[in-house]
Amino acid sequence: MLAHYFNPRTEQGVLRLSILVTIVLGGFGIAFGLLASSSAIIFDGIYDLTDAGMTFLALLVSKLIAASSTGNTVKSKLTEHFTMGFWHLEPIVLGFNGTLLLGSALYALVNAVDSFLDGGRRLELNYALIFTLISLVCTLSMALFASKANQSIRSELLALDAKSWFISTALSIAWFVAFTFGMIIEGTYLDWMVPYIDPAVLAIVCLVVIPLPISNIRQAVADILLVTPADLKKHVDEVAQKVVERYGFIAYRAYVARVGRGRQIELYFIVPMSWPAKRLEEWDELRDQISEAIGEDTPDRWLTIVFTTDLEWAE
Repeated sequence: MLAHYFNPRTEQGVLRLSILVTIVLGGFGIAFGLLASSSAIIFDGIYDLTDAGMTFLALLVSKLIAASSTGNTVKSKLTEHFTMGFWHLEPIVLGFNGTLLLGSALYALVNAVDSFLDGGRRLELNYALIFTLISLVCTLSMALFASKANQSIRSELLALDAKSWFISTALSIAWFVAFTFGMIIEGTYLDWMVPYIDPAVLAIVCLVVIPLPISNIRQAVADILLVTPADLKKHVDEVAQKVVERYGFIAYRAYVARVGRGRQIELYFIVPMSWPAKRLEEWDELRDQISEAIGEDTPDRWLTIVFTTDLEWAE
């Protein structure tokens, strides 16, 4: 049962395991952060719990997309209201996830600077090091696991999740080095530096983390705004132009958009009015040929091909 629920060969199985580990690690982070009087570790715990919430949303979206793409969606009010699928929810979740993580890092950076200017805070380094070691093992293991699983699954949600685990690994390494240094200098002539270790390392980590979600936010905004992907548009134009030249159509109009993992393509071919009538089976056969030429006939492709003599229907 557990092996099926956390199946590493499925997007949903990997996301479920990621949520479980993140929640446990986040709880440990907040608890050890309070014991160690470390705002950096508390931030790590809050960061993990926030990421777990976003991963849970990603899991829900993944289940909706998978259900609608395979045609096994249970008839309900929800699916009746989303007859064109749930692909558009993916960039919304990715964008919200990236924005929330970016906001958390900015807020933590402000707190770190404020704490540094206020004289810092002395840590319980034993508790800090114990948690850091636990965190390092867990985050690195999950980062490698999610990254390897996504080599065959190829999911943007898993790619973002793996990136989040690598970010957490970087945080753990930075804190381990900093806290080890603090333990070494504690009680020496450099002891005055110990209170500044926590805010300093938190500020440095935030500066590293802040740029990372920006690319995901940018891509999510482009998907939400239905910005046409240049490479896909070029490919569709090449296929459509060859069809026009081969069959003698007057012109074509192509509309292409990327929405999360979904690819939406609408093709309109302008047919000469003087053409003799064709059977519907012949038009369908031509559609099949165009579809094959475009390629990537997966459940995540929404392809519409229309033949009309009226240009207004295509514009």
